[in-house]
Amino acid sequence: MLPSRGRTQLPQNAPGHALARTIGAGFFNSRHSVTKMSESKYQVLSEGVQRVTAALQAAAHPHTPVMLDGAARTAQEAADALGVALGQIAKSVIFKRKEDGVAVLVVASGDRRVDEKKVSALVGKIGRADADFVKAQTGFAIGGVSPVAHLHPPVTLLDQDLWRFDEIWAAAGHPHGVFRLRPQDLPGLTGARLADVVQASPAAQVQTTDACRALAQDAP
Repeated sequence: MLPSRGRTQLPQNAPGHALARTIGAGFFNSRHSVTKMSESKYQVLSEGVQRVTAALQAAAHPHTPVMLDGAARTAQEAADALGVALGQIAKSVIFKRKEDGVAVLVVASGDRRVDEKKVSALVGKIGRADADFVKAQTGFAIGGVSPVAHLHPPVTLLDQDLWRFDEIWAAAGHPHGVFRLRPQDLPGLTGARLADVVQASPAAQVQTTDACRALAQDAP
């Protein structure tokens, strides 16, 4: 049974003006009432979510974004709102590659910390990205960065520890938006490969399954 607390499915015809006609200047909360928003705030909400929705539909992904009652700017907030384990939140962390200024996206399990040295060894030296860089490169504000539908395609790496779970959740382009997927959906949606990109810790000593190893070998 999927957790139902704090979210409502968006209409299937969500992208573009169809979404605006459907829900007006707001979005549905878990009680199916409309949370009123100013037109400018709605435009900020709809643009990011619409891009993610369109990308998911183009990939024939079976799940469209859902909207949470409250913002989920951190993996813990998202996990609490959805009633799932912290590790089931696929957080999107953006870095800036030093040699050419390209965005580097690491999609990591919510209960893991990205190891910048490991990432640098795979893609070249990286540095932290500020909010302006994240917005300019992805089209999303920090707290709502999706693994898909970026304005400028990033170099992407996938945390192999996400494969511990049958089901995960990722941001859908807005701090209130998330979408459901399986770890094995990520390579197809992002064109990225699995990698060891997180810090080792006593709490993170989970052996990668044989299935995960096979996927890691087969992923592009």
